[in-house]
Amino acid sequence: MTDCLFCRIVAGEIPATVVTETDTTLAFRDIDPKAPTHVLVIPKEHHTAIGDVDPVLAGQILATAHQVAKAEGVDESGYRLVFNTGGDGGQTVFHVHCHVLGGRGLTWPPG
Repeated sequence: MTDCLFCRIVAGEIPATVVTETDTTLAFRDIDPKAPTHVLVIPKEHHTAIGDVDPVLAGQILATAHQVAKAEGVDESGYRLVFNTGGDGGQTVFHVHCHVLGGRGLTWPPG
């Protein structure tokens, strides 16, 4: 999709600070971080909502998110994975993405 911000990042048209990459996923730093560790993990192919993603790809997204947490050193202290889905769920970029948040105490409920 030419108008999708994350598809353009995958295509290399928009720069991003890449943390890790697999054949199916890309992880990069959020440009407006909400925690010391704030990395987005996306599938390289476009999907609008997590419910549209097949279970194998969903597992790959989660595996990459855990890999990011380990690389960032927050896997033992604790981290949060967030999928915002739909406008009321807080999704602003309509390409599936998982926020990996950590590096400080995270409160509940989030907002």
